[in-house]
Amino acid sequence: MSDRSPIPPADQPEHPQLPDWLEPIRRGAADITADELTRFVPPEGAQTRRGAVLILFGEGPAGPDLLLTERAHDMRSHPGQVSFPGGSIDQADGSPQATALREAEEETGLDPTGVEVFATLPELWLPPSNFAVTPVLAWWRTECRVDAVDPREVHAVYRVPIDELLDPEHRVSVRHPSGWKGPAFLIGDDKDLVLWGFTAGIIARLFDFVGWTRPWDAARMRELPGHMLAVPGEVVPPPPEPNTNFREQ
Repeated sequence: MSDRSPIPPADQPEHPQLPDWLEPIRRGAADITADELTRFVPPEGAQTRRGAVLILFGEGPAGPDLLLTERAHDMRSHPGQVSFPGGSIDQADGSPQATALREAEEETGLDPTGVEVFATLPELWLPPSNFAVTPVLAWWRTECRVDAVDPREVHAVYRVPIDELLDPEHRVSVRHPSGWKGPAFLIGDDKDLVLWGFTAGIIARLFDFVGWTRPWDAARMRELPGHMLAVPGEVVPPPPEPNTNFREQ
């Protein structure tokens, strides 16, 4: 039997007021399946660790955007990688929604009272860490200042414009030394920061599903920067769907 006990939904309005541009995401979240997001779903009856990530849509100076974090560069797992805020579900959280908001607050200083959760995506599985992850979709109704709360865990916090993520010039494929290949986005002021793995996969497939993706050249291949592969001097086997932001409990 699975060790995943039912988790009640967070107290949120059934239909929170969303900007018109976000409606395709709300509708898409209601229809998209786990198979349309990833090859990996929790096996029936598996005993998994549960986690949640926050996919927070805002509207900043450059228009609609997503909140992302860059992990500290000297962490033992996934150093320097870009991911959604998130982590392990605590018993006290009560729901994936509560976990995603709590972790975002701890990592970026986000004020959860200004956030409207409007959907969750299907639970996804990361085989190497055995995490069953619930992506939580939210609208940043009342914005606040965000920044890296603890530099030992988070190197930087980014609000990445969706228009930049959709720009074909910022889309590449990446190749891991293991041979794994996947979609990636070039972000940051100089577009020299690579967003890849689990996080990039969710963004790419969700945008594909709602019809936002613009034609791009998947043959443009980029090698992953060395600092994203492992702490210097260590060899860490790559996961099939890498790049999470979970802290061990």
